[in-house]
Amino acid sequence: MTRIATFDDWMDLLGQWQQDIGLDRDLIDRYMPGYAFEAKYGELATDEIYFGEFQGGRRWQKVLEIPDQRMRDALLNMIVYQGDTEFASNEQQRFLVNNAPSEYDLASLVRIMVEETRHGYQMCRLLIDHFGADGKIEAQKMLERRAFGKRNRLLNAFNEDVTHWLDFFAYTNFMDRDGKFQLTMLSHSGFAPLASSVLAMLKEEAFHMGTGISGLRRIAAAGAIPVELQQKYYNKWISGSLDLFGTDHSSSAQWAYAWGIKGRVDEDRLAGRPADRERLNERAREQFWQECGATIERVNAVNASPTKIYLPDLRFNRTIGEYAGERWSTDGRRLTEDEWEAYAPSVLPGPHDEERLAQYFKNPAWIAPKGKMVA
Repeated sequence: MTRIATFDDWMDLLGQWQQDIGLDRDLIDRYMPGYAFEAKYGELATDEIYFGEFQGGRRWQKVLEIPDQRMRDALLNMIVYQGDTEFASNEQQRFLVNNAPSEYDLASLVRIMVEETRHGYQMCRLLIDHFGADGKIEAQKMLERRAFGKRNRLLNAFNEDVTHWLDFFAYTNFMDRDGKFQLTMLSHSGFAPLASSVLAMLKEEAFHMGTGISGLRRIAAAGAIPVELQQKYYNKWISGSLDLFGTDHSSSAQWAYAWGIKGRVDEDRLAGRPADRERLNERAREQFWQECGATIERVNAVNASPTKIYLPDLRFNRTIGEYAGERWSTDGRRLTEDEWEAYAPSVLPGPHDEERLAQYFKNPAWIAPKGKMVA
């Protein structure tokens, strides 16, 4: 395929990609009239690098200011992975424009898809503006991969379809919450264009997470879908999100920290305090897991059923990290492979659950209207 030469060439590819996933201009114009994609940059609190081996130095404004090619390669890789998830999430959610439970929900979906596209746009802008020919190649490849068909998005969790709105609300509450953590860690980056880019993205990400938790609360408040069925989608996306923090004792996380490319979630508050570089991914994962528990408490505050949603064990259904491939129950019991095979269908969604949900979705009361919750 012919490689792009300019950003306008890339924008032509973006238009083709939007048509491919069903996010057409008519939908955008209906709910976000006059919207135009643009790069947005937040204001950094300081121009100083405040962690890692270059602490106290000035943040880099240009890639060639970064003193080591390995650092530049790692930075490019992080931008590529971040952008890839933004486009992938749109592809995963492409079916939802056809079955929104309300006009409000459809408008929220379109806004989320447009803003996630803008986040991918922002990452590609960085690649094209700062990384020369390599950046252009990676920006083009980002629009050539697909979460469907080829299913070759870079992270496996982003190659799975989100086909209904319970799935979507759980996805946006947990996967977008992981996105918030990743963006927050990048907001401390010593590469100023990336740090200021993600500050602007975080403001939009708050709406995406808000849509997720609001939707889950509306479902719980309606009391129409059995809690055990709701729970399966919590289990699915919480465990999937936990994997996105990467391997334990990660050497790449250690180097990214040492080089000042990616900090701790709360790096700004901990500036000057030593980091446990052996457990950077583990620490972020545990903080995320605890925050997931707090969102579940918010759901249970309006839950119409005496049966409550619960936070699954950190070791449950993991494919990356220390517990990858091990078999643990949602309540923390170690299982044999045979026990897992019998147990998994009771706590993770399968085809039968999708069929059950399709019947519940026929009743408009499966979800409470926006603003009708009791707490």
